[in-house]
Amino acid sequence: MDSADRRADVVVVGAGPAGSSAAWHLARAGLDVVVLEKARFPREKVCGDGLTPRGVKALADMGVDTAGWVRHRGLRVTGGGQVIEVDWPRLDSWPAHSLVCNRRDLDARLAAHAGAAGARVLQEVTVTGPLLDDAGRVAGVQALVGPGREPATWRAPLVVSAEGLSGRLGKALGLVRREDRPLGVAVRRYVRSPRTDDDYLDISFDLSAAGPSADSMPGYGWAFGMGDGTTNIGFGLLDRRRGTGAEPRVVLREWLATLPAEWQFGEEHAVTPLRGAGLPMALHRQPAYSRGLLMAGDAAGTVNPFNGEGISYAMETGRMAAEAAAEALARPEGPAREAALRRYPDRLREEYGRHHRLGTAFLALLGRPGLVRFATAHGLTRPAMVHAALRLMGNLSDGRDGDRFDRAVAVLTRLAPAV
Repeated sequence: MDSADRRADVVVVGAGPAGSSAAWHLARAGLDVVVLEKARFPREKVCGDGLTPRGVKALADMGVDTAGWVRHRGLRVTGGGQVIEVDWPRLDSWPAHSLVCNRRDLDARLAAHAGAAGARVLQEVTVTGPLLDDAGRVAGVQALVGPGREPATWRAPLVVSAEGLSGRLGKALGLVRREDRPLGVAVRRYVRSPRTDDDYLDISFDLSAAGPSADSMPGYGWAFGMGDGTTNIGFGLLDRRRGTGAEPRVVLREWLATLPAEWQFGEEHAVTPLRGAGLPMALHRQPAYSRGLLMAGDAAGTVNPFNGEGISYAMETGRMAAEAAAEALARPEGPAREAALRRYPDRLREEYGRHHRLGTAFLALLGRPGLVRFATAHGLTRPAMVHAALRLMGNLSDGRDGDRFDRAVAVLTRLAPAV
């Protein structure tokens, strides 16, 4: 690869959902885009593997073929000794089903989809830092290539960081994570289980025989049937700042011990090790644009504080970063281009900031086990209330054009300050 091959209109770092989405939209806009991925596909990624209706729509908007993927019609929620099955809402703006896809497969498919649109996807390229020009602006990236870790440089007027929580580019520009924003953690494994085929995704707030307890909250357990003989089981601690010091792996083990043995969720049925990862929430690294660098997905902290959902927001912010980059590069270099780029953080705050503020307040309530026990024991007996909560937590609304609940949520979010 000569120096000419190491130039592009945009360099995207990371080929997860955010990076592949950005690359696909950039390539479709006619731009020369190169994606640098440090691993080689297929690779592991800690995740629940569930794609909510938001994620399903993002895939459809990119023309990803999801025929044959496992569908689920809603959630089965356990809490306060109650169990209820609630279908995804039927709205004009969103599909009425969710999907599951192992992230080993999903990320590889999305990267290939970006490549088919014209993006150059390069694997085993570890980006070590930004390349800065004399004015301190990002003009590309420095990297190590292949098993031999040969140094290399890629140059581009714009770089999109889709590196995830531990991305180096934002940190190099002084864009550090805000400690006052929630940071969750998730652990998961796959087990061989007869519950692999199920119309519903299981969510449990009863993580011990006594239900929600001071030692296990705030968080929830999940069991998502993969349809291939396995089930993804895990536990999400949604805000470590409000934790009690309980080890998430211990909480998961204690929760699984309360479930029927015939479900085969125990360690003896595991087909993968237990793995963990962070959940960066509430736009925790700001601004999402600085000096030629745009951040998307986990790098910008776009995970939904209500439920720990990140895939859909990764794809959405990848698209928005691509749209900002395409608009900017259509303008001459200088103030006009910079003005287009600086609108990107404002757009993220407009799209997610108020909902994330509500989600952060929700996490504070989750940190009170007595309140959670009361709310689940009484709320789960009222299907309409559960349905409304599902729409709010999943950020699923038709907005002002929707029903009475949508209009109430629209008012509520307008009143909330953006994070």
